[in-house]
Amino acid sequence: MQILQYIIQQTQLSSKSVENTILLLNEDATIPFISRYRKEMTGNLDEVEIGNIVKFKETFEALEKRKKAILKALEEQNVLTTELEQKVTTSRDLIALEDLYLPFKKKRKTKAETARLQGLEPLAKMIMSQRVHNLEHTASKYTSNKVDTVEAALEGARFIIAEWINERTDIRNNIRRELERHSTISSKVIKKEIDSEKAQKFKDYFDWSESLSRIPSHRFLAILRAESEGFIRVKIAIDNERMLQKMEERIIRTQNECVPQIELAIADAYKRLLYPSLSNERLSLAKEKADEDAITVFSKNLKQLLLGAPLGEKRILAIDPGFRSGCKIVCLNEQGELEHNETIFPHAPQNQTIEAIKKISSLAEAHQIEAIAIGNGTASRETEQLVKKIQFKNAIDVFVVSEAGASIYSASKIARDEFPNYDVTVRGSVSIGRRLQDPLAELVKIDAKSIGVGQYQHDVDQTKLKKSLDTTVESCVNTIGVNINTASESLLSYVSGIGPKLAENIVNYRNKNGSFTSRNEIKKVPRLGGKAYEQAAGFLRIKNGKNPLDDSAVHPESYNLVDKIAKDNNKKVAEFIGNKELIQKIDLKNYITATIGLPTLEDIVKELEKPGVDPRKKAKVFSFDATIKTISDLRIGQLLPGIVNNITNFGCFVDIGIKESGLIHVSNLSDTFVKDVNTIVSLQQQIIAKVLEVDVVRKRIQLALVK
Repeated sequence: MQILQYIIQQTQLSSKSVENTILLLNEDATIPFISRYRKEMTGNLDEVEIGNIVKFKETFEALEKRKKAILKALEEQNVLTTELEQKVTTSRDLIALEDLYLPFKKKRKTKAETARLQGLEPLAKMIMSQRVHNLEHTASKYTSNKVDTVEAALEGARFIIAEWINERTDIRNNIRRELERHSTISSKVIKKEIDSEKAQKFKDYFDWSESLSRIPSHRFLAILRAESEGFIRVKIAIDNERMLQKMEERIIRTQNECVPQIELAIADAYKRLLYPSLSNERLSLAKEKADEDAITVFSKNLKQLLLGAPLGEKRILAIDPGFRSGCKIVCLNEQGELEHNETIFPHAPQNQTIEAIKKISSLAEAHQIEAIAIGNGTASRETEQLVKKIQFKNAIDVFVVSEAGASIYSASKIARDEFPNYDVTVRGSVSIGRRLQDPLAELVKIDAKSIGVGQYQHDVDQTKLKKSLDTTVESCVNTIGVNINTASESLLSYVSGIGPKLAENIVNYRNKNGSFTSRNEIKKVPRLGGKAYEQAAGFLRIKNGKNPLDDSAVHPESYNLVDKIAKDNNKKVAEFIGNKELIQKIDLKNYITATIGLPTLEDIVKELEKPGVDPRKKAKVFSFDATIKTISDLRIGQLLPGIVNNITNFGCFVDIGIKESGLIHVSNLSDTFVKDVNTIVSLQQQIIAKVLEVDVVRKRIQLALVK
């Protein structure tokens, strides 16, 4: 089986693991389901390994599809030989496949094609044979009313030879190798843009050159963005003379009259056909790699953000701060439902500070508020300082919450459907409060690209980005599990096997029939068949249901096994749950079967010990330095508390409580070499940073990690 061999070669995983994973994928099983509930089949592969199998499976299938299209085209042209068919069929690489097809590809009218129509192909063949001794005389035989001079005949022949050279796989691969190993990327500012204000953020690339194979992805993407915005020109270069010499060594075998013509054809082929095409190909491959790096960074950041610490089911007062337009306040109950909203104006120009303090205080008491969430946008610091002055009757923790993407959510269809009778300001405030309660449940409602934890996310391949981010969201949602009786449609849609339509059906069923009381009842949801139930059931939780296992990650297919374990120990299932001493006495080897092995049994035992426990850390209160309000307040050497709000390959950005985030370059993260920034810091981590450099004009802050 070709696909099996191909994936094993790419992943170095065992034959059985790959074969069974492909089988499950072909049955529409999801990555979270396979990694969690089919460990015996896959040999305990994790989500990353299964994801790689999915990636290479899709690559192989795309390659096979292209092969079929090429074979069909060759057959239609009547040029498909047994040898060519063999080469196409056994090709394992899309670039090599396209090279095979290149000589037969239907082309627009080229110089070579025009020359062929003028009857100059025999002359080209004679020149390439390198055995002609009186070339002028030979070429004169090919003059006609279409080709009026010997030079025109020779030029036409050269066009044909140039095309042949362009189609030679060995020459194309030689140039590819040279481009891969020795090409440089350089950029020059477009003179009329040199003083442009918008161009200044790309000032570093006004005169830049570096090895294309070594350029970091973030710099490469920055250069491409500067080019696309019209500030610089970009060029890929190699040693052209060396390349031409290598081509001549491969093609020229004699020293007769044909040589100058072939040399001219080689130079033409290289300059007009080979170099433009292959340098663009190299640029595309470099872009693909840079995209891959950037998407990986974005996905890692998104995962950390989605799995950020939730405060839990607390009564929240959320504030979306502002100056002139005021601060929008909402009060949410434990389930995140809106109980009250209004606007206060504590800051300039209204300065209704006393009224605002009284209002926040009375709302906190009336709605039994347990925590306050303040958005980190405009007027955030001023609002935080105001709130911290208030003497509440009960202790209330104050949290500053990222607003990234809140405005996108507030104007979205999801928000309109949730709050049809409220405007965008109320919806945005609700989103801020709910993010504190449960970041995952709220952030899944927002297009991941808008959350602001990426690196050049608008410059990378958007299809690949969306796919990667969707996979990340799906992984996070299924890692935590979802309460089917409180989850939004958006959250449910990411559950393994569900999707948007079934999520809508679940919510409609819940609205009509009330809360689900058992996992078995999920089967009553319209259009939710056996396959969807199998994929989803283990990730859906039912609190205080009929069966205590319904609030755990134990899959219903294993309920009979758990019943047997309880029965063998003369206990009820409920008596096992949370009873570590009792659970540890179970001899798991007694319950191994042909389909259930130790990995599944160990997972079941872990769940029985702590069923439905959220693995995420709890939210911690944090305070910025109250003396720092703008970039102008910063001084070199200051130590400041901050929160990591973005991670890139070249370092991390830190929110220090002002509009501009500071950068801790990778070289300032540790005294030793740092290969992966994520090994040192994580998103939303609370740190202490030292100010190294402040550029007020360019609004750049350089920091170093202290602790």
